[in-house]
Amino acid sequence: MDIEKEIEIIKQRNLRVEADKAWELSWIRRLFITALTYALAGLWLQLVGLSRPWLSALVPALGYLLSTLSLGSVKTWWLGRHHRKP
Repeated sequence: MDIEKEIEIIKQRNLRVEADKAWELSWIRRLFITALTYALAGLWLQLVGLSRPWLSALVPALGYLLSTLSLGSVKTWWLGRHHRKP
């Protein structure tokens, strides 16, 4: 395989990796998962007969959303402690 073809393959892979990373960090993804969590939790709580299931379903949905907000700072802290240059 010639070097130019290998470079092109690496560039295409990098584009896919960058797109995946952008998706992982996107607000659309976070809000979609939050809404899905809320809907599923609300349906389940309604099915088991809990009073005010839709209010109670806010707990796991907002918990998920808050956890995504804190992960950036936790990641930065962890990388600083575990991936120091020698």
